Amino acid sequence: MNKINTHVYLVSAQATPNITPALDSGTRPESVVLVVSPDMEKQAEWLSDVLKSAAGVKVSLWPINHPWNISHVQDRILDLIAELDDDSIALNATGGTKPMSIGAYEVFRADKKPIFYVHPERDELVWLFPSHQPSHRLADRVKIPHFIQSYGGKVVSTGASSIPPSYRDFANTLIDNIEQYARSLGTLNWYASSAMKTLSSDIVHDSAIRNHGFRELLGELSDLNLVSLVNGRLKFSSEEARFFANGGWLEQYVLSVLNSLKKDLPSIQDTASSVEIVRGDGVKNELDVVFLADNRLHIIECKAKNFKAGTATSGAETLYKLDSLVEAVGGLKAESLLVSYQPLSEYDKKRASEMGVKIIHGSELKQLRVKLKNWINRA
Repeated sequence: MNKINTHVYLVSAQATPNITPALDSGTRPESVVLVVSPDMEKQAEWLSDVLKSAAGVKVSLWPINHPWNISHVQDRILDLIAELDDDSIALNATGGTKPMSIGAYEVFRADKKPIFYVHPERDELVWLFPSHQPSHRLADRVKIPHFIQSYGGKVVSTGASSIPPSYRDFANTLIDNIEQYARSLGTLNWYASSAMKTLSSDIVHDSAIRNHGFRELLGELSDLNLVSLVNGRLKFSSEEARFFANGGWLEQYVLSVLNSLKKDLPSIQDTASSVEIVRGDGVKNELDVVFLADNRLHIIECKAKNFKAGTATSGAETLYKLDSLVEAVGGLKAESLLVSYQPLSEYDKKRASEMGVKIIHGSELKQLRVKLKNWINRA
């Protein structure tokens, strides 16, 4: 089928099916008409901004005042077709309310105009009419900033896109010897947290200095010119160094493993770490690691700290944060994962399962690459 000049999209809470056809060079139209019900006006505004900036298409809005009244929907779609007066027009029937989708479909079908649907799992454009047209695999062209923008957020800043080899070697040492360093790393995190404003920690207790694992960690970080022991305090060379010692190493390590998977998993289209976003309500959030695979957002929370063992709320705060963010930032099909250097309690594992949050924790990190690959393939 020849490329179509105008697409008609039915706006809903799920933005992705109305973005990917406009970004794919094989299906991109010159203009898009967004059919909008009163409760979707904000979503239409977000979607319009993304279509203009990411796809470079012209966008106009067509209101539907009664989205659950199929007769009203049909009348409005008939008016739209008459106003456009364009033979090169197609309907994306994926979004909207059921009456909007059915009503628009019936009008386009009666007028023998093309209709397609974006398959939510296979990320394919499927032709409903004419049905003999082959489906089209949509290119994964959405990037993280535009994806988050389509759900009402704005990416303010992102962290490092890669990790120096020496830093990765440090992370590998911690993970390969997780049983040896788990307790000492918890101590390091505590002192690094105490240096948040001044880059100088609280006085390090003699018991910590006497701990062999803790001294080894300080030695490794000192060799990387990240920290030194001055007058009984840990002195960090920069805020970046303090962040790295305070668990940022795990975040950067997870990102590096993800990037190394791109050759095996071409579905991974974009990755980022330390993603600071602002949502429409002014709330700021930071996402440790974020990536898109097959136009589906994946959010990873990385924790190197000790959770409060033996309490019912040990990892609950982190789990609730993930659960509340994932849909708000990435829509209904977004996925979440908690990567914890420290083992999680049975209670936390049960809560994660109930919330649909995948976890990789403790010694499982030794198989991080395999587990991430399996998670992405099953998402």
